[in-house]
Amino acid sequence: MEYVIQISNIQSEIEFKEGGQTMNEVNVNISEQALEIRDLHRGQMERLQSRLGLLSGKDKVLMTMYIVNGNSFRQIARLRGVSETSIARRIHQISERLTDGEYLMCMRSRDKLNRRQIAIARDYFLTGLSKKQIAGKRGMSLYAVRKELFRIRNLIRETKQVSSQR
Repeated sequence: MEYVIQISNIQSEIEFKEGGQTMNEVNVNISEQALEIRDLHRGQMERLQSRLGLLSGKDKVLMTMYIVNGNSFRQIARLRGVSETSIARRIHQISERLTDGEYLMCMRSRDKLNRRQIAIARDYFLTGLSKKQIAGKRGMSLYAVRKELFRIRNLIRETKQVSSQR
């Protein structure tokens, strides 16, 4: 199989020659596609950076190193003494929780939640603690934590329905 690649400023053309047959694939203006992806990525990074204040402790330091300071996974892993994979996984998990929006929905409806429910929501949706860890941290039974999370999720569901009707 022979590959012939021609790249110009306006378009790139790749020809695949196999058994005398030629197949052309033309991607018009790859640079514009790259710019769109970069702008999308920049928007996500700005959203994450604006929500860094919601984090605390090690998570905040980790995300600040990655987003604000621009450190790579490798650099952060060396500083923390762990593998690059674990840093990448942790950053991905934190990013998912920050962009997920469940905790933000709780904050929009915080007038309907008491302090304990807000703390549980923060621990569960933002910090990523398990129900068992929250029960230990808050001095509650596992049943009580499950019950409060059920109430919080119902409130989130109601808030989403109201906002989608607008």
